[in-house]
Amino acid sequence: MMGFSVEFACWVLVVFALGENHLVSGGCSGKCCRGRDTNCLTTDWRMDRVHGTCYCDEGCVRTKDCCFDYFTECPAQDCVVSDWSFWSGCAKPCQPSVRIRVRHIEQQPHNSGQPCPGLEQRAGCREYRDHQGRHCGFNSGPAFITSMAFAKGRPKHDSYGNPLNPGFCVEFKLESRTPHCTVENRPHTLWMRYITEGFNVCVACEPPAMRNNTSSCQGDGQESDKETVLHWQAVGNPRCSGTWKKIQKTQRCACPQQHSFVFI
Repeated sequence: MMGFSVEFACWVLVVFALGENHLVSGGCSGKCCRGRDTNCLTTDWRMDRVHGTCYCDEGCVRTKDCCFDYFTECPAQDCVVSDWSFWSGCAKPCQPSVRIRVRHIEQQPHNSGQPCPGLEQRAGCREYRDHQGRHCGFNSGPAFITSMAFAKGRPKHDSYGNPLNPGFCVEFKLESRTPHCTVENRPHTLWMRYITEGFNVCVACEPPAMRNNTSSCQGDGQESDKETVLHWQAVGNPRCSGTWKKIQKTQRCACPQQHSFVFI
């Protein structure tokens, strides 16, 4: 009887030692895998308290068959991206075009971390100098407009540090617009959904769109009376265009942000 008790105690110690060692090693220790990998498995306790085959891949979170220590041994790492680059110049000089800024991935997401956001942004733009530095693009035509957010990237001082003319604002009443202004879902065209017939909008005229020799912007209607129907064109979506009538010229735009735009 005494021998049986000693033998039983030894087995208890062995089991206890194995269990202690097992808890230290962990089911997913050194076994974390990306994506859904059915070969990334072991036999241990699952998070649903069932003992058997469990997984250490990223897909186990969705299929709910992770090993009990998946989240401690394979912690989630969100995607990390750099800051935005400076905006590029316009793709084409002397005509409505687009500019681009980018950012790059500094750390890929792991273990069901947050995926990476968009790495490129585009915005409508227009430059008034060609590749040789000559002034261009001041031909008569419709007013080219874009989102007020574009104005944040415009220089406020010249190359000598002198403040540029702050410009002015023109308030218009929208008479018409094409249906294409609301059907596109690209990030740089979303602002066009606020171009609504019958609403008043404010459009800022600032350098470099404002021509220094005339202190006006193309299509701003300064020389037109309030009954003249003027034409406008949204930059970034050539099918978004329409007409408006000038209400007044002011020093600052007083319209709500979503109904404020800038001349290009």
